[in-house]
Amino acid sequence: MLVTNHVLSGAVIGAAVRRPLPAFAIGVASHFALDSLPHWGEWESESHFLRVAVADGLTGLAAMGIVTRAVLRTPAAGRTKLAASVVLGMAGAALPDLDKPAHIIFKRKLWPDAVNRFHSRIQDEAPHRFVSHELVAATGFALSAAALIKRRGARA
Repeated sequence: MLVTNHVLSGAVIGAAVRRPLPAFAIGVASHFALDSLPHWGEWESESHFLRVAVADGLTGLAAMGIVTRAVLRTPAAGRTKLAASVVLGMAGAALPDLDKPAHIIFKRKLWPDAVNRFHSRIQDEAPHRFVSHELVAATGFALSAAALIKRRGARA
């Protein structure tokens, strides 16, 4: 699954849970759950993968910034805990994919081989699923995150 979708799902988790450490832990677990669902992938070449990964990584970072700003614009009461939960939910959900840029840039593996094998083995990727799976997921996660942040922020 695209890291942008992991980030947006982490925002949903953080806004729903409203507790920073559980949001982070659930975010990490959600990453593997989402990667086991059918999603877009199976790249024709390493250069194709890199084009997609760079664009997706930058989009995911932008999404983190936009969501964080939205949370910080909620009413002051309870905003800090909500913001921490949402940010840590997003960070946890994206964390397992940090191995890819670390390996490409620093030639280092972040996770033990057993974790990398598991992460690779659970992937259910196919090249025809961009619109039907990735864009639909992104839309659903973004709308859910926006609604939860607005509602949770108004009640805080």
